[in-house]
Amino acid sequence: MTPPPPGCASLGAPRARVPSPLVRSGLPLRLLLLLWTAAASQGHPRNGPRISAVWKGHAGRDHVDFGPAEPHTVLLHEPGSSSVWVGGRSKVYVFDFSKGRNASMRTVNIGSTKGSCRDKQDCENYVTLLEKQGEGLLVCGTNARRPSCWTLVNDTAELLGERRGYAPFSPDENSLVLFDGSEVYSTIRKQEYNGKIPRFRRIRGEIELYTSDTVMQNPQFIKATIVHQDQAYDDKIYYFFREDNPDKNPEAPLNVSRVAQLCRGDQGGESSLSVSKWNTFLKAMLVCSDATSNKNFNRLQDVFLLPDPNGQWRDTRVYGVFSNPWNYSAICVYSLGDIDKVFRTSSLKGYHSDLPNPRPGKCLPDRQPIPTETFQVADSHPEVVQRVEPVGPLKTPLFHSKYHYQKVVVHRMHASSGETFHVLYLTTDKGTIHKVVESGEREHSLVFSILEIQPFRRPATIQAMSLDADRRKLYVNSQWEVSQVPLDLCEVYSGGCHGCLMARDPYCGWNQDRCVSIYSSPEPVLQSINPAEPHKGCPNPKPEQAPLQKVSLAQNSRYYLSCPMESHHATYSWRHENSVEQSCEPGHQSPNCILFIENLTDLQYGHYYCEAQEGSYLREAQHWELLREDGAMTSHLLGCARALAASLWLGVLPTLTLGLLVH
Repeated sequence: MTPPPPGCASLGAPRARVPSPLVRSGLPLRLLLLLWTAAASQGHPRNGPRISAVWKGHAGRDHVDFGPAEPHTVLLHEPGSSSVWVGGRSKVYVFDFSKGRNASMRTVNIGSTKGSCRDKQDCENYVTLLEKQGEGLLVCGTNARRPSCWTLVNDTAELLGERRGYAPFSPDENSLVLFDGSEVYSTIRKQEYNGKIPRFRRIRGEIELYTSDTVMQNPQFIKATIVHQDQAYDDKIYYFFREDNPDKNPEAPLNVSRVAQLCRGDQGGESSLSVSKWNTFLKAMLVCSDATSNKNFNRLQDVFLLPDPNGQWRDTRVYGVFSNPWNYSAICVYSLGDIDKVFRTSSLKGYHSDLPNPRPGKCLPDRQPIPTETFQVADSHPEVVQRVEPVGPLKTPLFHSKYHYQKVVVHRMHASSGETFHVLYLTTDKGTIHKVVESGEREHSLVFSILEIQPFRRPATIQAMSLDADRRKLYVNSQWEVSQVPLDLCEVYSGGCHGCLMARDPYCGWNQDRCVSIYSSPEPVLQSINPAEPHKGCPNPKPEQAPLQKVSLAQNSRYYLSCPMESHHATYSWRHENSVEQSCEPGHQSPNCILFIENLTDLQYGHYYCEAQEGSYLREAQHWELLREDGAMTSHLLGCARALAASLWLGVLPTLTLGLLVH
């Protein structure tokens, strides 16, 4: 909002959020109240983060700029390391976030052969792959549409030559590369002008293999992983992707989300048609829908695998981010054990005869080739009937949201009580990160959206995100900068002990007089053990009262009082004497709950309280006393009121009008 003119004092809350006199204007106040009510009614209560915060970081330590904008980047970070590598245009940025020192950046130039790219687009060398190999770094890029690789050692790049399949021809192409020891798997086409049907290939290893051209329909690859099972010959490659829906019914979704399996030891087939193809390919549908609300989420956006702490591969949790055509999102959680069972036991879609022996998708010991009959059945009927459903008795999403989530990482952590929590960090299309806590057993999970974090100094889309559980940091980058964000952002929670515990952040607790990280406190901290009423764990049963603020006002004036809505889950109310004058529900579109006073009469002087109600937690956010102004100040205040007209209407009215239009 535009600040008031010189000589006219603003009224309202501390922290520069101040209510200003409401002035007479061409629009009646009742119309303004109508607009305000319409704006206040929008949104989804308690569906989003409780608190919003900007991560400013420590000066020089947590944010580093690239300099020139980098529209296409790839980020590499190894857990426990202070180094972050980011590939950009014809260079690799090397960042050092050593503890207790200012962050530093150096660059290594990775030249391109521009002479081979005349009259073509994308003639830069966009780095698309960074992979740690021994003491060095493998760097691969588009190299003016001649994909090539370099080895980077001690900030010196040495050209390895053209490497088809390691980098795409254009940075906009969907690409996925997976390393497993000496073997390399890739979804990148090797030829620029032919072979346009996407395939999953083994491009380095004993035998090069590729998927048949008919088993996937325009796939967009999301994630690939190697799963080492109980027997080495049974090791699997699972990759997650979405593809065009073969069902062309107008009511059917455009995309279908899938998981595919391959045997890592697949040696190809016996016949000329199968000798160079994966013979163990099968695919299954990933279901992410909520039957109670009839909401379906068909478009897979990202996948994160959280290994079981006891090393049981079947209990690895697979977190999938899905969206629907309206860009609402859902998080569904699967287990590798359920995925494995579907592929081992399900029949094949459209195949009604007895399955051959060995059954399609089965891994064979001793490097045996897959019989031709088994390959032919799997190749013509690659999809299994049974679908992969989320874990839990209801087979529903962990949660769904109005926000459009794009990436996810998950941290398994232990609170001071020893209880285990899974903390999800989800990037949005607005360039923010949502911190969501999952607690309890899989059948009785409790999910709470804690915090929205703005990680950059300059708001921008998040291009990459990496979790370091050892250092307890997130590393994220936009086209402008790289930021280091602590997992334990406890300083953003205000309101004393009650505010600290109401945050329900498992990384944070109350210690003496402040909200602190459980990792930095040398002694046990107070944390909530009651998720419904965490504030009751504080020694003082009642939160502190807001400080009294007084202001003298002229009679018959128009004014407004503004109360910052810090918690998006609370209902804020302005109370005068014993009556509620204004109420702002969760989902309110404005960051403030505003009370308009159309005509200040004798009955409207006195005490005004802004109270925040969140379950059984009641907090006094503001306390104002409106006093009568003497006649000598009346003309001055009226002059200020007229001068404030432009600032008020320019600052408030567009938001209210937008809310009404959306409504």
